[in-house]
Amino acid sequence: MKLNVAMVSLGCSKNLVDSEVMINEISSNKLHITNNTETADVIIVNTCGFIESAKQESIDTILEMAQHKAHGKCKALIATGCLTERYREELMKEIPELDAILGTGDYKGIVEVILRTVEGEKIIRYGNQENVDIHQLPRVISTMGASAFLKIAEGCDNCCTYCIIPKLRGRYRSRRFEDIVDEAAALAKNGIVELNVIAQDTTRYGKDLYGEYRISDLLKALAKIEGIQWIRLLYSYPDEFDDALIETIATEDKICKYLDIPIQHASNAVLKRMARRSSKESILALISKLRQRMPQIILRTSLIVGFPGETDADFEELLAFVREVGFNRLGVFTYSKEEDTPAYEMAEQVDEEVKLMRQEKIMLEQRRISGAFNKSMVGRTFKILIEGETSENYFGRTYMDAPEIDGTVYFISEKKAFPGEMCCVKIKKAHEYDLVGERTDEPCK
Repeated sequence: MKLNVAMVSLGCSKNLVDSEVMINEISSNKLHITNNTETADVIIVNTCGFIESAKQESIDTILEMAQHKAHGKCKALIATGCLTERYREELMKEIPELDAILGTGDYKGIVEVILRTVEGEKIIRYGNQENVDIHQLPRVISTMGASAFLKIAEGCDNCCTYCIIPKLRGRYRSRRFEDIVDEAAALAKNGIVELNVIAQDTTRYGKDLYGEYRISDLLKALAKIEGIQWIRLLYSYPDEFDDALIETIATEDKICKYLDIPIQHASNAVLKRMARRSSKESILALISKLRQRMPQIILRTSLIVGFPGETDADFEELLAFVREVGFNRLGVFTYSKEEDTPAYEMAEQVDEEVKLMRQEKIMLEQRRISGAFNKSMVGRTFKILIEGETSENYFGRTYMDAPEIDGTVYFISEKKAFPGEMCCVKIKKAHEYDLVGERTDEPCK
């Protein structure tokens, strides 16, 4: 029986890699992958369960896909990922259209589950996060152009008081060094030129396997792979960011001078309640080191406002910190009260309207910072990784922009441009988050 299987992947890039592994398992077993949920015999929703908005998006998507089972061709509806690991019984009870639920450690058994569910079985599997083989991850790349995410570890040991991820993904487990390098080399042979290195916390890579942090060694090994042109390090927590890592990023030409360092807050009182290991002073010291060693570095961070006990003074300290540091890229979330986390039971929960007001204040300030920074790019020439074209122009990214979360450069070109290629573009115009330019023969970096 030929089955058409559709995958809907939600949430973070780590979850996307799991979806790509499932797609490989499915296609390797002679089942057909389709992008059209209306014609699919089986629909898989790989869910996110990190914060309330992500949970709601996952539930809404499952319910939307359930309509294909009620009124369309779909024979089986399967949910996987973080939400299912967390709320497996509730989901199966409340959404009877679901035929199977797989937790975060069970996705490699997706083919067996597909075949059993189309025959009418109901299946729930969970609780195997730390049993799944994370070392070899053959997958089908689904990202745009010639860019791919490279997951180097699974799980998390940080145990921040607001975060449910350690319970959903297990303890921090590094993948074997050689498996990561082999995967990266295979990606390069298949035309990938940009590697986006990801984990819940990339700076901790290697400690559990080798007794020492090996992220610097790994980056150096990746930089030696022929065909790879950009390596981008994401999700690097500040407390284990050492001088050796700074020097590696500074001296390896292929490593983008770009860092995503989630700090979450700048008030030491709030950081302590979050169980973060860093302080305002240590964060400022790290940022100073990075900018002194690499003046061209682009810094992204993420913040949480409205954490339990966050006072007006705490928030004003954070706002002043944002103004002082001037992050090139910044995202801010309102605190989401998550069951089974220590912060859920904390006193002094902040009113939702106050959270939203504080979020808006931060984003208004960041729009000003981002707009001013982008205006300073006008007249400069940058290397662009081409991602596609519209009816009017082409588009791509500079080293300053991570895929899916940062800005885009739109440009015109007299020459035909192809996704995955790199070209030089002179910036002519700036918006708050995106840039507009023209392809040029001028040299660029």
